[in-house]
Order: sequence, then structure tokens, then C-alpha cells
Amino acid sequence: MSVAASADAWRAQLGERSFEDWRQDFDRDGYVVFPKVLGEAELSRLRAALAPHLGRNIRGRNPFEGLATNRVYAMLAKSPVFADLVAHPLALAFVEADLGPDCLLSACLAINLHPGEAAQPWHYDDSHYAWPRPRPSLGVSAFWAIDETTAENGATEIIPGSHLWGEAAIDGSIAPEHFSSKTPASADPGARADAIAAAMPAGSLMLAKGTLWHRGGANRTSRPRLIITPQYCPGWTRPLENMSLAVPPAIARGLPPRAQELLGYSIRPPFMGYVDGRHPKRLLER
Repeated sequence: MSVAASADAWRAQLGERSFEDWRQDFDRDGYVVFPKVLGEAELSRLRAALAPHLGRNIRGRNPFEGLATNRVYAMLAKSPVFADLVAHPLALAFVEADLGPDCLLSACLAINLHPGEAAQPWHYDDSHYAWPRPRPSLGVSAFWAIDETTAENGATEIIPGSHLWGEAAIDGSIAPEHFSSKTPASADPGARADAIAAAMPAGSLMLAKGTLWHRGGANRTSRPRLIITPQYCPGWTRPLENMSLAVPPAIARGLPPRAQELLGYSIRPPFMGYVDGRHPKRLLER
């Protein structure tokens, strides 16, 4: 489904259940999964656009990024193909319901786990706001399975219901050394009986609240595992990635209107986000 699809076309993915029913699951569990949202042709376009960047084989700088993982950032600057994921109507239906229609793109990256990659430390994606838990989520993360994800190849592991927890740290959770060490952990201090692997066929979508504890799993297979994860924040917060620098106006000008708005070419009423006293989208009209 492209961003040009009918505004109601995404509802077919809900099956016989209403959007409100799905939202109740989202609020209760902190995540929802929709199998096979993308077809093989769409997946092929995404893989082809990523191929030259993954081909550079730049590995992570620390155990959090993944010492045996490729990460590709600033994706909307690399190909307009990725705008279809960022502004996908099914994902945005949940994002806007949680964060408001003036939400922003906080980050968008591809994560390619190579064989032998260790499990990540546990974390939640809106932790950078440093507000005490429990609290409402200040983010929604989409996880698009470009390859099939399994418990063996490093599927994202989640702890259902943990978005409601008050804990700011759990066993095996992220710590300062995870951003500085060059040595993978020799054991898995974060193994938990209440965690599940989000196994998904290629083309599937998982949405998770920003307060949900999760981590990338270990890849114990002989093949890499690829996902793309756009992450969203409320329009009144600062995104993780500086989108106005990551995606220059000359590139943003060629993106679909909704993708432009998510990059920050939009206004949160009454006038948050203006540029020189005017709507930021005027910059794209020059």
C-alpha cells in the first residue's frame, strides 16, 4: 500500500475487528502485529534501495547498535521509496491516535543483524525524554519485517504489558557501558521468561508504544535479518534524529506531502514550528 492509497484502504488490514478493538489491544499489551502488510514487489523495492548502503557493511559502534549489525540512518535522504513506510496509513492510524495528527518522525533506520549478533540490552524507545514512569507513552515505533523474523534470527523481543511498568531499569537493561564497549556480552543477563519474540513473515508490521520494554534478539542462524523501523513522537517534542539536517530541503521537496509534514514541514497549532514567521512548507515552494 503506497501513501497514495485511499485513506480508508488500510482498514482492510484490520480484518473483521474494528479499529477501536485493535486500539484496546494496543493499550493493554503495548504492541500489535499485522502480518504480511507489504507484498513481494514492495519488499523488493525496499531491498533494492537499501542494497548499496548495506553493501558498505558498516557495523555498529557498540553493543547497543550491534557489533555485528548494519544500521542505516537518515533513510528519507537516501531514497523516496522509504516515504511509503514512514507515511503508511495503517501505521499512521495508530500513531496519530496516540500522539495526535501533528506528530513528527523521530527516527527512521534500517537494522540488519548478521549471524552471530548478540541480544541487545532491554530498552524502551522514548526513554530519552527522561520523564518518570509509569506515564503515557511519548512515542510509537513501527517495526517493518523486510525479512522474516524468527526467534532464531533475532526477532525483536518484547515484554507484553511492560509499557505500564514503573521501572526505569530492569535486569539486562541499557546502561552507559553499552554505548562505549567494543566487546559483546559473553552471556545474556536479560533472558526473561515473560518475554516473547515477535516472529513475523516478511512484509509484516509491528507497532509498539514508546514505553514498551523490548530488544533486538540474537541471530543464531547463518543469514542476516533485516527490518526498517520508523519511530514517531508528539509534535511538541524534539525528535531523536535532526530531520531538518538529515533530509535537506532539496530532497524533502520531492517527497509526498504527508512525509514532508512528518519531517517538520508542518505546524502544531497555533504556530509551533514556524520559520521566519511563516509556515515551514513555504521553504519547499522556493
